[in-house]
Amino acid sequence: MKRYFGVIVIIAGVLLAAVMSYRSASTKAREAQRDADAQRIQAEYLERVGWMRTNPNEATYKEELKPFFRAWFEQVDTHLTQFGGNKKFDGYLEELEKRSESGKEERAADKKAFYEYTRKVFDSLREGKYSPVWTATDKGMRLDVVSSDVVMVMGKPQIRLQLALWGAQRSLKDEGKVRKMMTSASFDTVWKLTDAKGKLLGEMRGADPSMKVDFPERYIPQFPPQMVLGHYDLDQLPSGVAKLEMTINVSSHSASGGDATATYVWKLDVPSEWKLGAGETWEGATQEERPEEEIDPDKSAKNQ
Repeated sequence: MKRYFGVIVIIAGVLLAAVMSYRSASTKAREAQRDADAQRIQAEYLERVGWMRTNPNEATYKEELKPFFRAWFEQVDTHLTQFGGNKKFDGYLEELEKRSESGKEERAADKKAFYEYTRKVFDSLREGKYSPVWTATDKGMRLDVVSSDVVMVMGKPQIRLQLALWGAQRSLKDEGKVRKMMTSASFDTVWKLTDAKGKLLGEMRGADPSMKVDFPERYIPQFPPQMVLGHYDLDQLPSGVAKLEMTINVSSHSASGGDATATYVWKLDVPSEWKLGAGETWEGATQEERPEEEIDPDKSAKNQ
């Protein structure tokens, strides 16, 4: 009897090992299918996004934005339904809160702010509400001015120019146990302020945008690939300013060694809400000498 019991125990152990091995293999096969499907969705996106980045017609580009992103998010939703996943897209935030509660995260507030900044753009794309006020393309990269509202920053009204750059070069690098996405996108910006006759009244310069997010997928893995987010906050402009010319140069270095410098120029009439009231001083302004023909185009024409 004891001999039979031993045989039964051996058989049970073999069956249990077989079941566990099957489940492990099944789980790995499921994970492989999930990863392959995610890569397929991204590959199809990258096949289509080239036209969105280079379409020179601003009107048709804006018309195509909604169906373009609808196709991406429909595939994302199908993937999450089939393979399981966080349909609230707040996995980063949940993990951040766990690390913060355990005392392993010292910059939780800053990282949460970056997540929320990224999430706001993500929701506008997903809900079909992404509608830039201005856009341009150069060197295979597209720059959108997503919004240009006046907002309060530390109790002070600021002109917020929110940007989205499509197509900056990037590469995935292994740093020990961590894989890190390296995005190359350096900004250099000049704002020229003129009166109604074209006379130069002031000039501002800037480097990289504030709150720069060069890898949005770090915060939301389902964010459309190869975008860089950020914004500039500008002081309100003197009341005499009538026109603004913004020139943004973006340099991007590829992993193969090539460099691209794209230039975007936006000329616009300055909205009244961007201006200071009569008699208000433009803070942070400094004076410097400039040739008269650069300041006043009328004098330049007379000297020719």
